[in-house]
Amino acid sequence: MTVPVMLFERRLTTAEILYHYPDHPSLLQSFVWQHMDVAPKFPRLMKFLDYWESHIDGRLHSVRIAGSKLYAAKDIRVASTEFRLQ
Repeated sequence: MTVPVMLFERRLTTAEILYHYPDHPSLLQSFVWQHMDVAPKFPRLMKFLDYWESHIDGRLHSVRIAGSKLYAAKDIRVASTEFRLQ
């Protein structure tokens, strides 16, 4: 796989969204969103956040994003030796 293709592959993306309660703006609540998305622009997450701002009353405070590559069969190797402890 070449470098340009690797930059735009879908990865498991987790976003922790902190938002203000609509009735109590001084309180923060956490919401965790997880989906397959393309780094670094995260178009699916951006679409969700746009929806949030236009349809949900809780004002966004902050968003923290973490991404992880999913492992394929080619990334996993079989152990050549096994040790057992009794």
